[in-house]
Amino acid sequence: MTVPRIMGIVNVTPDSFSDGGQFTTAGSAIEHALRLVDQGAHILDIGGESTRPGAEAVSLARELERVIPVIEGIRERNAHIDISIDTTKSAVARAAIAAGATMVNDVSAGRFDPDMLATVAEASVPYVAMHMQGAPRTMQQDPQYTDVVAEVRNFLLERSSAAHHAGIREVYVDVGIGFGKSVRHNLELLQNINKFSTIAAGQVLGISRKRFIGALAGIERPEDRDGATALLHALLLPANVSIIRVHNVEMVATVIPAQAGIHL
Repeated sequence: MTVPRIMGIVNVTPDSFSDGGQFTTAGSAIEHALRLVDQGAHILDIGGESTRPGAEAVSLARELERVIPVIEGIRERNAHIDISIDTTKSAVARAAIAAGATMVNDVSAGRFDPDMLATVAEASVPYVAMHMQGAPRTMQQDPQYTDVVAEVRNFLLERSSAAHHAGIREVYVDVGIGFGKSVRHNLELLQNINKFSTIAAGQVLGISRKRFIGALAGIERPEDRDGATALLHALLLPANVSIIRVHNVEMVATVIPAQAGIHL
């Protein structure tokens, strides 16, 4: 069994699907991030642009304004925690790494910005390439697949290869639960999650508070789905997943075996 590292989510946005508007100031986001570390997070994932279904893009300047002070503030108070920048923009990735980020989490897998892969390679940091059908604004408008497992796997093989050819040494893949998928698609991917474990260095799984959990459990509000999220992660512990991305670190940490001293 692979014991996954916990990636705590820090959304510095007004419109993320479950915690938008909670941590819109640098100070509140930094304090929240440090609480997540105390609760057991091994990685902090900082995002300044919502990727929820229907989300609109934000400008480069606005995204930088949101995330850079947070990364700098976390790094000033914790020199060792791994920090991931959740962005599709190479300029944001570059600035975030200069501010102290140690990983890039890209929901576009390098497709939205032609300079992303080269930027990550030059910085020599790990990279997460995620599958998404369409773009956040439109991705949940009747997503269709002939074979979702095969199509997502082929996409991640291609993007992982592109990342390696660009010079990125450590690549992780993410099947993109909820990103252009129906409830049935999400369940098929989870049932076959180990088929993605050998594509790259490992895989990241993000199911926290997702809409499909609400649909299955009858839980309307995203923030009320933490218990179901933790239960599903407990059921998925036998799966070969390297990193799990969650909102409620404290609750999920109770179902993950203890581990210490792990850094990217």
